[in-house]
Amino acid sequence: MTDRTQNFSDSSADDPLVLVAALYRFTPLADYETLQLPLQDRMRENGLRGSLLLAAEGINGTISGRPPQLRGFVEWLRRLEHAGHRPFEATDVKWSGCDELPFRRARVRLKKEIVTMGVEGIDPLQSVGTYVDPEDWNALVDDPDVVLIDTRNDYEVEIGTFAGAVNPKTDTFREFPEYVKENLDPQQHSKVAMFCTGGIRCEKSTAYLKECGFSEVYHLRGGILNYLEKVSPEESRWQGECFVFDSRVSVNHDLQAGQYSLCHGCGWPVTAEMRADAKYEHGVACPRCADEMSDEQRRRRRERQRQIDQQRLQSQDADAQRGSRSLPI
Repeated sequence: MTDRTQNFSDSSADDPLVLVAALYRFTPLADYETLQLPLQDRMRENGLRGSLLLAAEGINGTISGRPPQLRGFVEWLRRLEHAGHRPFEATDVKWSGCDELPFRRARVRLKKEIVTMGVEGIDPLQSVGTYVDPEDWNALVDDPDVVLIDTRNDYEVEIGTFAGAVNPKTDTFREFPEYVKENLDPQQHSKVAMFCTGGIRCEKSTAYLKECGFSEVYHLRGGILNYLEKVSPEESRWQGECFVFDSRVSVNHDLQAGQYSLCHGCGWPVTAEMRADAKYEHGVACPRCADEMSDEQRRRRRERQRQIDQQRLQSQDADAQRGSRSLPI
């Protein structure tokens, strides 16, 4: 097995212009609302952009910025004391790099769940599947007795997945429990392996299967992003690109920005070929949804895109006036 680890967590002469950190941590958070402003203020002080979610069950999000500032924020987060302990000390982080900031603003939002499944009582801290490291994943999925499930949504699966994986064809993660009830049986499916982008959805999906009586449940530690980082393309079972929830839209096997953009009309990934189609209009519609769009919807989306473009220019002007070395957005 070839080790492809890019240790973006440490400073390097090969640092990318922009560093991206996808992070999560399931941990009980009493009075989690009181953490919202300190986190948001710290992000803005360091020029970071992205989104963090806070709930009573923990933290989740993806943030970006200049490498020194982002690393410093993650270290500060891990040392942060709350309710007499450091709840984020063991926060899981997946690092990647890009040339432009993939977010327009910094925000910290309060939620009921940090990843929404909608099933009461599912607690990954109490019951969870068996973690499988990327280096051991191929051997597991090559087992003919293993049912391999992609827990992501349909639009994510379309641009890339593991060879042989089952697509549940869900529009949201809330639909996953219903898929399990209708398609999986603890008596028939003795071994179930699951994966998602960064690992967080599988924390809940495996916990849910354990509650449903499945005995052997596995999930990919650190998700697809960790697998792409650790496993060489020559040995990989991954096919295509990996959808990410920022302006990069997708990353390839080297964790660099992929070929896809996002249609703001239907929310599905768009290829270069689709962007060349006469029905494609940036920020408005793609060939998938153009014929279903009313004139009023088209007008509203054109206005929204005009406002987005205007905000981007204003942000660039503000960075220039502050005299800082502004990052492209």
